[in-house]
Order: sequence, then structure tokens, then C-alpha cells
Amino acid sequence: MDAPRRPVARLLRSRTGRVAAGVALALAAVAAVRAARGTAAPGYAVERRPLVQRVVASGRVMAPARIQVGAVATGKVAAVRVDEGDAVRAGDLLVQLDDAEARAALAQARAQVLQAAARLEQSRGPAARGASEALRQAELRVELAERARERARSLADAGSASVAQLDDAEQALALARSARESALAQATAAAGAGPDQRLAEAALAAARGAEEVARARLEDRQLRAPAAATVILRDVEPGDTVTAGARLLVLARTGETRLSVEPDEKNLALLRAGQPARAVADAFPDAPFEATVSFLAPSVDPARGTVEVRLAVPAPPPFLRPDMTVSVNVEVGRKAEALVLPADAVRDAGGSPWVLAVRGGRAERRAVRLGLRGDGLVEIAEGLAAGDEVLAPSAAVAEGSRVRVRRLPGPELGRAL
Repeated sequence: MDAPRRPVARLLRSRTGRVAAGVALALAAVAAVRAARGTAAPGYAVERRPLVQRVVASGRVMAPARIQVGAVATGKVAAVRVDEGDAVRAGDLLVQLDDAEARAALAQARAQVLQAAARLEQSRGPAARGASEALRQAELRVELAERARERARSLADAGSASVAQLDDAEQALALARSARESALAQATAAAGAGPDQRLAEAALAAARGAEEVARARLEDRQLRAPAAATVILRDVEPGDTVTAGARLLVLARTGETRLSVEPDEKNLALLRAGQPARAVADAFPDAPFEATVSFLAPSVDPARGTVEVRLAVPAPPPFLRPDMTVSVNVEVGRKAEALVLPADAVRDAGGSPWVLAVRGGRAERRAVRLGLRGDGLVEIAEGLAAGDEVLAPSAAVAEGSRVRVRRLPGPELGRAL
């Protein structure tokens, strides 16, 4: 019974051997193909993509200029018309000092002018009296115009009159003063200048000078805004007694909002006036705004290795305040289509850049020239073409080795700020 089984067993062993041999041959063939193709290693392909290069820096919002408003005269504060944060126009009344004595002094000076003018008229002959009367009328018109100007200014301060009305009053006063000077010249020419007349003319000139001094002292009791500005500090209250020179208010001049940042000096060659930028205040991180480079400092800070860059903000957001901390991204280069690689694929990027490229299935060192850099990418200006494959730095492959690239995804493009 054992004899028939022996051929069957031999047949089975023969078939199993052939199958095993076939499998072994197939595996050997696969291994040979893989060996011919090389080891799989991570890498990237050169792509055409948009690229923007930016310089990042932080700094602060600048106040265009700060104006110290101080008392010109010593006196008691009658009223303070502004508070911190208020916006003022040039000429707006800020602080009113008590002016009763100054007004009385001006009235007395005006009376002395009229008396001196009367004495001058008496010293002249009949032929000059007509010109003298014209001069007296001109003096009265100047006085009336001054009072009208004061009323218009008070109404404008109270909001009851427009700036145009105040301008009209100022113009009327200027015309009245010009007419007075003309009348004085005519009166002088018409009169025969005897000794008494010359003394009277000198007395009138002195009286007019005293009147101007009294008027200036009255105006010194009113502290007005020298320019359009915002009040950022108030250090005075009604009832305070202030001395000449004491600081009462600090104003930030209204004007173009500017930012001041200090990027590393290594970026100086990339920066120039006119470059666009996006900025964001640390206090409002979700509200970026546009800015433009307007100034580069001519010198570098040797202690910190930075350079001051100022940027204009053409449309400042309402929340922006002087001395706010801001972060700025200055756009120093842009291309709609560039040959790019992830930045980590380039070796010795700061010196003689090169990549480990794959050509004909083998790794080879290839020098490249770089262009723009940004968003985790670098532009390959020379040395590679679109579609070329480059090994990632994590690939443990020696130059000249057979290799095939297992492509990795490149960084996502994002918009800074």
C-alpha cells in the first residue's frame, strides 16, 4: 500500500519547490528594481507660486508733535475750556485768566490816545483840522472794529458763531487799521510841523504804543491753541493761580499719523521709502491697517544694531493713540509667479546656497542663486527649473547615491497680519 504513495509525495515536493523558487525569484526581481531606483527619501518639487517678501518689526505710534501750553502772565484761572482727549482748532480758547485789570488798563490806554490826538489837533492850524478829524474818525473805527472782533471771538469760543464770521471780523479790523494809518499820513502831510505840533505827535505815538502794549497784555490772559491738535494732558483747574511760564496743557498736533519701528540693520538694503506695509496694534490684533514707509534714519543704533524706520498712516483707525505698541510687516518684494522651494530645502542659505537635487535617480549637489524669501519659501533665481526634485534636509542620503523622492507638501501661503 506504501508503494503508490511515494510518487505522489515526490510530485508534491516538486511542485512546492517550484512555487517557492518562483516567489524567491519574484522577490529578488522586486528588490533589484528597487535597488535600481534607489532609496525613497523625503523631498520637494520646484513649483511656480506667488511670493511676497516682508520685513517684520515692532514699534510705536508717534505723536506728530507735542506742544507745551504755558501761562504767559501770572494770574488766577477764570475758566478752562478743554479737557484731555478734546480736539481743538487753531485759535480756539483753551484757558481764560482773570482779565479785569487788563481790560481796565486797555480802556485807560485808549483814552490817553484820544487825549493825545485832541492835543495834536489843537496844535495844528485850521487847514489841518479836517485831516485831523478824519484821523479821529479812523481811530474810532479801529476801536469799534476791535470790539467787534472780540465779540466774534467770544461767540466762536462759545460755539455761537462760525469761523467765517470771526475771519470777517479780523478782516474788518485789518482794514480799519490800514485806514487809520492812511489818515495819519494825510494829517501829518497837511499840517505844518511846528515845535508844539511835533511834541503832540510824539505824545500821540507814545500813547498808541502804550495802547498796543495794553492790548497785548489783555490777549495774554487768553491762552489759545497755536495749531489744530488734541489735548493729551491738562494740569490746570478753574481757580488756580498760575505763574508766567507754568505748563498748563500739553497738545498733540493734528497731522499725519506716523509709526516708528526699528528693524534689524541687516534689512537696510531691502528697505526704501514708498514701500507698502500692514500694521496692527497689539491692543487690537484683529484690526490691521495700511501704512507706507516714509523715512529711513541715516544712521544705525550701534548698541542694538537696528535702524529707525518711520511709516505714514494715510487712513488711521479711530482707536489708534500716541505711543501704542504696533507690529509692522513691510512688503519689500513681490512676484506673481516665482520658482520656489521650502526654505529648509536650501543648505547654507546665508553663504553659498546649494541643494541636494535628484537627477537621473541620483543625488547631486547643485549650487543655486536665491531671490525673494517669504512665507517659509525661497525663490530659486538660478540653478533649478520647475518640476526639479530636491531632497529635504531630513533625507539621510549621500551625494551620488541612488535615490527616489517621496514628495512632501510645501508650506501653505498665508497673508501676514
